[in-house]
Amino acid sequence: MLFRRAVCLSLLLSAALATTAHAVTVGREQDIVDLKLGQRVLVDDGTCPAGQVKEVRGAKMTDKGVARTSACVPRYGPKTK
Repeated sequence: MLFRRAVCLSLLLSAALATTAHAVTVGREQDIVDLKLGQRVLVDDGTCPAGQVKEVRGAKMTDKGVARTSACVPRYGPKTK
């Protein structure tokens, strides 16, 4: 019984402390001020083909901060039936 309570408590704490990653959309890449490691930001600046949007990621840590990478990814809109 004690083990069961400990497991439930640890699951509850981990769920409360976990953060979900949400992609933020901005109009220009210059509007990204503080990119964190692993963070994804969608940039809708018209540089990608129709139906796609640029995704900028915080790729790896360097001496100067977080290095960025970018790629065109499919634009996900509202689902239709």
